[in-house]
Amino acid sequence: MDLKPLTQYAKASGCGCKIQPAILSEILQGFTVSSADFPQLKVGNHSGDDCSVWDLGNGSYLLQTVDFFTPLVNDAYTFGKAAATNALSDIWAMGGKPIMANAVMGWPVDVLPIALAREVLRGAKDACFQAGVALAGGHSIDSPEPMFGLSVTGLVQDKNLKTNSGAASGDILVLTKPLGIGMLSAAHKRMLSNKEQDNALFHWITKPNSVGAEIAEIDGVHAITDVTGFGFLGHLLELCEASQLSAEVEFAQLPLIPEAVNLAAQFVLPDNAMRNWNAYQNEIELNDQAAFPWIVDPQSSGGLLIAMDPSCLEAVNQVMEKTGNGICKVIGTLGVKSEANKRILLK
Repeated sequence: MDLKPLTQYAKASGCGCKIQPAILSEILQGFTVSSADFPQLKVGNHSGDDCSVWDLGNGSYLLQTVDFFTPLVNDAYTFGKAAATNALSDIWAMGGKPIMANAVMGWPVDVLPIALAREVLRGAKDACFQAGVALAGGHSIDSPEPMFGLSVTGLVQDKNLKTNSGAASGDILVLTKPLGIGMLSAAHKRMLSNKEQDNALFHWITKPNSVGAEIAEIDGVHAITDVTGFGFLGHLLELCEASQLSAEVEFAQLPLIPEAVNLAAQFVLPDNAMRNWNAYQNEIELNDQAAFPWIVDPQSSGGLLIAMDPSCLEAVNQVMEKTGNGICKVIGTLGVKSEANKRILLK
């Protein structure tokens, strides 16, 4: 059987295959669920958070999420590991610890070998095992495009839960992974990448965000979200809107993947990058045009965006260093939004 590279069996790659924000908003109109409907539902789908949250009534919350996407790399094992890491990240982004997962798989069984599907599952199993998570079951369908992800269950103590609406005026912003994953995956899919770029891509998409659970325990850390398919701009905007704040960000302080710099200069962007811009451009004042490809780039298994009191920075960096994640730089600040100004200023 003559096989094409795995990424060629899907129209879009990774979190770049998300339904664009404007269409998603139209689909979900009228389907908002909150605690007003179910008293034990702490967080529903009204604020763009990473998980739904159910109050167990004993000082802890049950976290539930599902996340899946199409191949963003041609290696099936790495695809499975990255998809699982990305799904687990939703739990860590709420300050929780994942405990159990179920696989979600779509596979064109008449087109792609079963052995490749097993490699995807092997990658996911290894990612879950590394995180101490039981990959306990799942569901699969025969689909025209390959896709894979997880439904994940987690737990969090009530005092450690972090939501988009928890940020405060005066908070600083930090980001735990550099930007550029979408551009690297686009170059990989289009067979434009070199070995160094592929290695950087594989490294970042399989690097877990488990540090989020420890950071959430630090007093003064107010909000955490992970940066995925809507790009840095989209996920920052979700946090700002939920917290009713504005943000000032310095492009020079944003962490960038060095191997993606030349791709940004050539505008090697996933298709969803422009969709992200079209959805969010009215909410941003962009003073440095060089920032454009980086802030709209859809990230797959991207980093955590954290809003916290400035006094927390040293404690957060101690956790980052202890876990082998390096340190965070301050990339911006949050403040009260005035009616005259846009939601985000990028300098």
